[in-house]
Amino acid sequence: MNFDSLSSFKAAPDASFAKGPFAILIAEDRVELASSLDHLHSLAFKAIFILAPDEVAVPDAPKGAKCLQHIIRHPSRQLGATQAVVNALIEKVPGQWIHYCYNGEYLFYPFCEDRTIGELVTWVMEERRESVLTYVVDLYAGDLSAHPNAVDLDGALLDSSGYYAETRRGGPELDEVMERQLNFYGGLRWRFEEHVAKPKRKIDRVGLFRAAPGLTLREDHTLSDEELNTYACPWHHSLSASICSFRVAKALRTNPGSRHDIPDFRWHKSTQFHWSSMQLMELGLMEPGQWF
Repeated sequence: MNFDSLSSFKAAPDASFAKGPFAILIAEDRVELASSLDHLHSLAFKAIFILAPDEVAVPDAPKGAKCLQHIIRHPSRQLGATQAVVNALIEKVPGQWIHYCYNGEYLFYPFCEDRTIGELVTWVMEERRESVLTYVVDLYAGDLSAHPNAVDLDGALLDSSGYYAETRRGGPELDEVMERQLNFYGGLRWRFEEHVAKPKRKIDRVGLFRAAPGLTLREDHTLSDEELNTYACPWHHSLSASICSFRVAKALRTNPGSRHDIPDFRWHKSTQFHWSSMQLMELGLMEPGQWF
C-alpha cells in the first residue's frame, strides 16, 4: 500500500493493518536501504512502513516475502519526521509491537538468527514488559579511501569497548533521579564527541515497544510512559537488543565540518563485526535476560 503523504497515511482507516509486529524504516537516502529492508524481512515482521521522500526509490519486497511493505512519501530528514510517523502508527495499532530504524541500520536481539521477532515480543510480554531497550552500536568501514562514506557491510568494524552509562535525571529542575533509567554512551559519538551535538550523543533508544493509547515518541528517542524507558523491571534483569548502525559514521563522513578532521575511524579497540547476536552478547552490547 502506498501513501502519497504522511497526512494520507494518518487518514487511512485504523483497521487497514492487521496484527504486528510492525517495523518502520525511515529512509534518509538510498545507502543500504535494500539491505536494511532485507534484514527486517528476515526477522519476520508482519509489515514494514517505509518513510521516504519522493526522490528515493524503494526496492520491492524480496520474492516470496510474507511481510507487507507500505510506502509513505514524506521528507524523511524534516525536523520531527521520525516522531511524526512513529506516533501516527502508534495511534493506529494500539496493543501491537513497533520497531523503528533508519536505512543502514540492523536490529539484533538475542538468538535472532533462529528466533523471529514475534517469538521475541511474546517472551517479553510473558515477562510483563512492554518495551525492549536497544543500544545503537556504531558500525564503520576500516578503509575510508575505498569506502569514503564509511559504509562497508563485508568489512564492518565496531568498538569492542568504551561504553559507559550515567544516571538519568528528570523533573522540572533535572534533579530527580529516574528509577531504572540510565543514559548510555560510546562508539563514534563518544570518540568524536566534538563533532556531535550534546543531545545526540546518547546511544540508547527505545527501539522496540508496544503501542498504547496516548503513548508518544519524544525527540530524544524516549517514550512518554517512563516505565517503557527503563532498562529492567524491578524484579530481575530484562532482555535488551542492539541496533547496529552505519548512520553516525556516514554522517561524520558527509558533514563538511567533520569529514576532513577524521581520516580513519579505526583505533586499538576496533574489531570486525561478524553480524552475530552472540558476538554482541559476548561484548556486553545486549543481554538475553532470562531468555535462553
